[in-house]
Amino acid sequence: MHLFVTGATGWVGSAVVEDLLAAGHEVTGLARSADKAAPLSAAGAKIVQATLDDLDTLRSIASKADAVIHTAFNHDFSKFIESAEQDRRAIQALGVALEGSNRPLLVTSGLSGLPRGATEADLPNPASPRKSEEAARAAASRGVRAATVRLAPSVHGLGDYGFVPLLIRLAQQKGVSAYLGEGNNCWAGVYRRDAARVYRLALEQGVTETVYHAIADEAVPFKAIAEVIGSRLGVPVESRDREHFGWFANMAGADMSASSLRTRELLGWKPQGPNLLADLDQLGYYAGGPVALDP
Repeated sequence: MHLFVTGATGWVGSAVVEDLLAAGHEVTGLARSADKAAPLSAAGAKIVQATLDDLDTLRSIASKADAVIHTAFNHDFSKFIESAEQDRRAIQALGVALEGSNRPLLVTSGLSGLPRGATEADLPNPASPRKSEEAARAAASRGVRAATVRLAPSVHGLGDYGFVPLLIRLAQQKGVSAYLGEGNNCWAGVYRRDAARVYRLALEQGVTETVYHAIADEAVPFKAIAEVIGSRLGVPVESRDREHFGWFANMAGADMSASSLRTRELLGWKPQGPNLLADLDQLGYYAGGPVALDP
């Protein structure tokens, strides 16, 4: 298949591209930076330099692809509402290009706002400012074979620059690895390359579902995450109030756990990478530079 992948140089998108190429597929990747795309070009991907605001480009490339995987999202949390709207417009444009063709569209979203232990059958929270899944469902209502891959809040692996590294830098700066309340809220986790395989398997098996869950660790207590960080950094592990976490407090206290039983059964997907706590216990996670704590 010839696949079009947005966010091709991102943490998840680059793993998706590598997995697709290794499986013999042809890939065109959308990237903002030609320099960052160089390794993917060397591996055999065709790179188009553009942004999610270049809607004509998105429609043009999507119209020539056998399927589209949308992983791009601007994670500047100071502009989250604007980023969510940009994402919605991009998905709408991709959907328009695929209407009437029966060619699949896989969109990326997360677990925020879903009930604890959510399954693939649970509907997204309409109050969520991120509209990725809502946009995918709107495309499906117009006849597009669209589905959503929901990612765990921690898509982990060495080189990770997501939420867990932010918690590490926060602990380094404040001298305590913290959790809210009793720390019993749970996060899901998935190894980066395991997550990438979900996209490929869903496409190769025809995108028969509305939602897939790229979830390996279904429910890791937040306190357990804080304990591994504290142990590695040699700092105390203690409960702290919301002020300690700043803008990240809602995420730190959220229950973002989910089941992936149906996805595993349908796709024959078996996570192979380390679990979240084992991965987090590697020294490589603690060698990076500072992560901004203010949006």
